[in-house]
Amino acid sequence: MTYLRTKLQDLAALPVDRPMGMPGAFYTSQEQFEHEARTVLRTGWHCLGRVDEIPEPGDFFTAQLLNEPLLVVRGDDQSVRVMANVCRHRGMPLAEGRGNTKRFVCSYHAWAYGRDGALLRAPRMENAGFDAKSCKLPEHAVQLWNGFIYVNLTPDALPFEHPELDAMLAPYETEDFHLVHVAEEDWQTNWKCLVENFMEGYHLSVVHPQTLHGYTPSGLSRKLVSGDGFTSYAANYPDNITPRGEGALGLSEPERKRSSLFAKFPTQVASQAASLLVSLCIFPVNASLIRVKWTMSVYRDNLDHDTIQQRISLWEEVNREDREKLERMQVALRSAHAVEGPLAEDDFEGTIRDFQTWLASQDAAVEVA
Repeated sequence: MTYLRTKLQDLAALPVDRPMGMPGAFYTSQEQFEHEARTVLRTGWHCLGRVDEIPEPGDFFTAQLLNEPLLVVRGDDQSVRVMANVCRHRGMPLAEGRGNTKRFVCSYHAWAYGRDGALLRAPRMENAGFDAKSCKLPEHAVQLWNGFIYVNLTPDALPFEHPELDAMLAPYETEDFHLVHVAEEDWQTNWKCLVENFMEGYHLSVVHPQTLHGYTPSGLSRKLVSGDGFTSYAANYPDNITPRGEGALGLSEPERKRSSLFAKFPTQVASQAASLLVSLCIFPVNASLIRVKWTMSVYRDNLDHDTIQQRISLWEEVNREDREKLERMQVALRSAHAVEGPLAEDDFEGTIRDFQTWLASQDAAVEVA
């Protein structure tokens, strides 16, 4: 642990033109993962999905973030709440999956809660010490941004702001994209490996020769804006490729002819194109296992049904290709020979350095605290 934390600080302090990656233990050590779970993951803002997954009062879905079962619900007042999915009686989960309900009824002893988390009914609870008002479901800090739902497990979490990223996404009108697909699956890899993989264009032509190379070849990747808590790059399209949908009226020609990929640290990565938005929410389970929830959204009525189904199939294949490589790499990263290696130049792997330096700053803050 001490070695890895020191190594992270040392590599983050290297000159910009001499970046290096972290050694394999950074991705395979369970002790390192548990440290991250207590610190950078516990205090970070995590994307749970899209706002329009729960458009109507009573719509809900569940999630598991670290050791916290979460209940994401649209309230009667149209607010989005993220509550503890844990009955205040004996700790039973109140809901599974997704759906719509007027109240959440515990399957163990039939305690019932409203959409705001207030306890409505507790059968046979007649003890003098019982107070229904003290049994409301705890709520976590929530922030809505560009149509995404974020949660923070820290009670006194401050809202986040990313003005440079806001400016980059504004022409796409990200908030107005509507959901067309949601899927979840387990990947046997470290959470940081998926962040790094999604956010570098160096691998596009090699790992995705049929699915992505023709549209977003590695050689056209260009780094975009980065800042405290985020990074981004452009996967540009060749000149002979037509844009995939028109998108918003305010898009420039370069914006229309690229996919703008961004990461909101610690656990969201996304691809924003003119008419298509794909986001991956990463839920770390242990050092070598993550739950991945990915959503696809489209801009207004830009794409017809058949085209949307084609895009879903394409992204299923892209994710399969990435997953296969990351799961193989996770095994090799346990080798004593998986030491730090040099990173490519800024346009290809500068985003990895951004992630690395952010992690180092978060870890240094823990040391000070």
